[in-house]
Amino acid sequence: MNNVKIKEESSDLKVSEANDLKATRPQSEFTNDPVSLSSFVSRLSSNFSSEDEKFMRMALRQAQIAFDMKEIPIGCVIVKDGVVIGKGYNQVEQLKDATAHAEIIAIGTAASTLDNWRLDGCTLYVTLEPCPMCAGAILNSRVSRIVYGSPDSRFGGCGTTIDVITGNALKRAVEVTGGILADECLGLLKGFFQQMRLEKGDTGAKPQTP
Repeated sequence: MNNVKIKEESSDLKVSEANDLKATRPQSEFTNDPVSLSSFVSRLSSNFSSEDEKFMRMALRQAQIAFDMKEIPIGCVIVKDGVVIGKGYNQVEQLKDATAHAEIIAIGTAASTLDNWRLDGCTLYVTLEPCPMCAGAILNSRVSRIVYGSPDSRFGGCGTTIDVITGNALKRAVEVTGGILADECLGLLKGFFQQMRLEKGDTGAKPQTP
């Protein structure tokens, strides 16, 4: 019997935006093959709470800090009993650390707050679907629920590309809710990469044929 309950939530994300999700990692890491989100979109429902939206907006504020620091804008907060106990944003470039993802940093601050690495009963809110590394860290830290904004069509570790959570070897029950404020989360990522291209002098315009 599956011990993981999956609930994916409504958003204005369209299948036509599938290619835009390539902006969730540096462009050189992507192939030219588009990844369709039709299966993801078809499973969306409308059962997320106002509390979920409130905490996802807090995660978006963390992502904005990353944006302002010229880091890929991904933010995360961890909540226990309605109180934020951990937060973080992507700091890979600042810390020169490939593991310094928003989720990893938030898990560390939450553990410090509780003085306990076990995060049972906690909900992790993150603006982009966790990668396999972060999904593994979430399992090891015993987080009870994951809520993410935009799915990641290339590196998503919670079911979009790879499923680290469902049927995990640790036999831990983790509830996953995806798609909350997905359009806003995705929009921040798209805006970041558009700005980076402009700063490099790439307007995105196709060269004209003489």
